[in-house]
Amino acid sequence: QVQLVESGGGLVQAGESLRLSCAAHERTFSPRFMGWFRQVRGKEREFVAVISGTGISTYYADSVRGRFTISREPAQNTVYLQMDSLKPEDTAVYYCNIDPRCSAGPEDRCVPDEDHWGQGSQVTVSS
Repeated sequence: QVQLVESGGGLVQAGESLRLSCAAHERTFSPRFMGWFRQVRGKEREFVAVISGTGISTYYADSVRGRFTISREPAQNTVYLQMDSLKPEDTAVYYCNIDPRCSAGPEDRCVPDEDHWGQGSQVTVSS
């Protein structure tokens, strides 16, 4: 059983930055894919960014590529999402996920593990 605990989020103006954190609490450690998805009320949850267990591979939605950076602590299942140049359309609840499945291509695509979500972090960007 794994518990995902998020921190960060808040209210900022367009162009500013925020950082989200997510720590996976589990009995034994093994490096695992982790990432972020976001949801606007009334819409489906969408992929934002994912990082592999080793930290070598990263995947980004086109809408955030170049503005958001996902990273992780070495030898820990703790990940960060640095969000720069935020836009009002980035406003959403951001959810941490563990063991998403990803494929790289013309567009990176990741599908979440629906059994493991963080509690959600509200990010609001005002114009």
